Amino acid sequence: VQLQAFGGGLVQAGGSLRLSCVASGRTFSMYFMGWFRQAPGKEREFVAAIAWSGRSTSYGDSVKDRFTISINNAKNTVYLEMNSLKAEDTAVYYCATAGPGAPVYSPNAYDKWGQGTQVTVSS
Repeated sequence: VQLQAFGGGLVQAGGSLRLSCVASGRTFSMYFMGWFRQAPGKEREFVAAIAWSGRSTSYGDSVKDRFTISINNAKNTVYLEMNSLKAEDTAVYYCATAGPGAPVYSPNAYDKWGQGTQVTVSS
């Protein structure tokens, strides 16, 4: 499985961005797709995850009610819609995939990672 994330950029506080993660290869082996982020000097933080079926989603506390994760199975693409962005959302955002039964909040559960896309929110 190969993952490619894109859609990052510079946005003002209060603005919105949509990230995309396109999966290719053995996509039938994926069960969960997750988004994580990492700011300079900080640990990688769970943002959101979605089952490949689209039936269940999970969110980190810091983004709940502002971010929405969704999936388009026909395009093998997972989206992260980010609204009401804050300066503290500034980070490199990574998408990743995990197998069945994975604790979706833990980056250690994910075995394939995309290259990351920078999101910068100016205050």
